[in-house]
Amino acid sequence: MTQIRLTNTRTRTKEDFLPIDPANVRLYLCGPTVYDRAHLGNARPVLVFDLLVRLLRHVYGERSVTYVRNFTDVDDKINAEAQRRRAAGSPLSLEALITERTDETIAWYHADMDALGAMRPDHEPRATAYVGQMIAMTADLIAKGHAYEAEGHVLFDVRSFPDYGTLSGRSVDDMIAGARVEVAPFKRDPMDFVLWKPSSDDLPGWDSPWGRGRPGWHIECSAMSAALLGTHFDIHGGGIDLQFPHHENEIAQSCCAHPGAGFANVWLHNEMLQVEGKKMSKSLGNFFTVRDLLDQKVPGEVIRFVMLSTHYRKPMDWTEAKARDAEAVLRRWRGLVAGIEPATSPAPALIEALADDLNAAGAIAVLHDLARQGDGPALLASARMMGLLQADHGAWTEDTPWGSDIATLAIRTAYVWNEFRAEKQFDQADVLAREVLQFGIKLIAHKDAPADYRFLNPFDVNRADEIRAGLEALLDRWGA
Repeated sequence: MTQIRLTNTRTRTKEDFLPIDPANVRLYLCGPTVYDRAHLGNARPVLVFDLLVRLLRHVYGERSVTYVRNFTDVDDKINAEAQRRRAAGSPLSLEALITERTDETIAWYHADMDALGAMRPDHEPRATAYVGQMIAMTADLIAKGHAYEAEGHVLFDVRSFPDYGTLSGRSVDDMIAGARVEVAPFKRDPMDFVLWKPSSDDLPGWDSPWGRGRPGWHIECSAMSAALLGTHFDIHGGGIDLQFPHHENEIAQSCCAHPGAGFANVWLHNEMLQVEGKKMSKSLGNFFTVRDLLDQKVPGEVIRFVMLSTHYRKPMDWTEAKARDAEAVLRRWRGLVAGIEPATSPAPALIEALADDLNAAGAIAVLHDLARQGDGPALLASARMMGLLQADHGAWTEDTPWGSDIATLAIRTAYVWNEFRAEKQFDQADVLAREVLQFGIKLIAHKDAPADYRFLNPFDVNRADEIRAGLEALLDRWGA
């Protein structure tokens, strides 16, 4: 069996992944707060975990993996939008307006993530459906001396958990010195965080032992993961921005509520996203959603390819150039695999790359090699392992005017030329490049990717038969 290795944020080392139960591998990803469209950065953990789930199911079996990703539908921004709609004249109740907003936002999220080729998780719990479990966990933490009530709030006592800060590698005192924390007179310690807070009449709320109120953010994921995966499961993760305070607080309250259970064995965090080398932000004018790109006719498959091309533990820089290059590669690959059936399993080299801490960039290099070799069946099976070249995500390539067979011949020619150059057979490479030019095709070298091609002029469909026959003859002559 393939040995998967993952970088565990908690231990700061790459470790052999050893599931608690190989027949029941369980993982939890912190999902979105559903108040608006998902921006591009929100998509990165989804794609990272989607790739991880595909790998786990390949190794342990389709029925042996349970994947949970939640929806946070209790939030001040959601409440503010519902109140805005009511002030604008909606006749619906506040609760109905909140449901209306979260339902439409979840529908948007599903549509956008589906467009990126991300599989739906096995469970997508809404926080509002688990408030009873959150109240029970909060009451249990009070009973065990890890939480306290103050002025209608319930707060977790961070000093009661000696391991607080292990995930982020900082002591409580360091955190207080270096972080912005909510100051409230009823807190025993500045780092204590809210498990339950009171709700006014114009806000959603639930009855509890501490009065009408609503849960704090952190308790939500602890309650939902315990309900759906148990108190001890394999992998928990999200963006690196959640490491502190969200995941740190989850660990504290979960370990105190279920002493000895262990909570999550492996913590997986992806790095942040940039746009053209800069942090994505509205103030810089480079903030956009997944839907913005889709509406600009950037195919979801292209977005997925670009985002998987950078290792999840490194910052990912979205650029228009990367998107153009990805589109060209995917067009070629789809031409190469048109009309064929995939191999029965992905290439072993691709699985080996993914098993090494989800080295997706290395896996994409394997796909380039398979394309260069002209091994369409292995390319198709391997690409689909990564959520690429899926049958229902290729409509965007249908505007290729010259047909998939010419695209396949052109890229095979480019790969032969690339081989000549790699072996320093520059005379042969120059001859082949000149011969290809007679068909209006220019071969292009790339520093960090296999060779490419492009038509110098708009494609003349009247020359299709000539170009097809000419490329076939060239490949026969060069023994490819």
